[in-house]
Amino acid sequence: MSPARGTRTRKTSATSKPAKKAPTSKHSTASELPADRPGIEHKVNLLEAMLRIRRFEERCVELYSAAKIRGFVHLYIGEEAVAVGVNEALTSEDAVVSTYREHGHALARGIPAEAVMAEMYGRTTGCSGGRGGSMHLFDASRRFYGGNAIVAGGLPLAAGLALADRMRAQRRVTCCFFGDGAFAEGEFHETANLAALWNLPLLLVCENNLYAMGTAIERHEAQTDLAMRAASYGMVAWAVDGMDVEAVEQAARRAAEAIRAGAGPHFLELRTYRFRAHSMYDPDRYRDKAEIERWKGRDPITRLMDRIREGGELGDKELAAIERRVTDEIDHAVAAAEEAPEEPVEDLLRHVTSASAEVS
Repeated sequence: MSPARGTRTRKTSATSKPAKKAPTSKHSTASELPADRPGIEHKVNLLEAMLRIRRFEERCVELYSAAKIRGFVHLYIGEEAVAVGVNEALTSEDAVVSTYREHGHALARGIPAEAVMAEMYGRTTGCSGGRGGSMHLFDASRRFYGGNAIVAGGLPLAAGLALADRMRAQRRVTCCFFGDGAFAEGEFHETANLAALWNLPLLLVCENNLYAMGTAIERHEAQTDLAMRAASYGMVAWAVDGMDVEAVEQAARRAAEAIRAGAGPHFLELRTYRFRAHSMYDPDRYRDKAEIERWKGRDPITRLMDRIREGGELGDKELAAIERRVTDEIDHAVAAAEEAPEEPVEDLLRHVTSASAEVS
């Protein structure tokens, strides 16, 4: 696999009235980085993007415990390398379809932390206007077509988006994230079959974290090599270390470039692990604590930090500055969400019924 090239840099400045001065950029500026160390800017972007997801979700745990965030919350902690690596291989013209565990996907796609946090609070400044909450983040302007609360529910939607692009002869990729639990659903097999049959520009990204809710993969799949099974549909498929953000990016870039060249659908099995329970309601009694600790030893954020240190590219002081920048951004997002307005009661039927059916 060749090194990644042409990586995009996204800006995520705050949009609503800030409670304090908002961070001006998602990424470091060139003046903050060593001029004699080529390539470090991209690594910093990857690291900062993963830290943004981790710190955002850690704050969500605190806010949920304080009853400021309600409803179901599914955390992505441990899987950050997947969202960041894959999104780095996509362009703004590509589409992303996600699952109910989509905070990381949304942030990596470039939706501002402020808009995602406001959605968690159910405020009107949220990316879904406060109506979606944790499981239904949506931003059509960034071609992020949502979290889906139904397991495998996003797969047919992704196939439709890819079919539309193919019919219009547009060289775009539709990327669909889903978990290993979705592999057991009919929607996956129907989508994989049609994608291969119609040669759709579809990137299927299976986040194999070894558990479908509380069921271990070996208890619901007779053959646990998911990439091999996906290849049986006649599409290119391979497995990748989902705890290594650079490996994920290279694999996703290779797949996306092939899809754009007309090679048809590709399947990536990204072998990863969630450090937290299935949801905030889950007591997490179905897996051994020692197993969790073993996987934490492969933390994708720590791995990239260690690689940067060992390469002499950045020191502890510079890495601490990145941490502070991310923390400030999340602090601002929380403060802005606290001040954002709730939807007025008289608007409850807006977007629910047609105008003629509204109750006066």
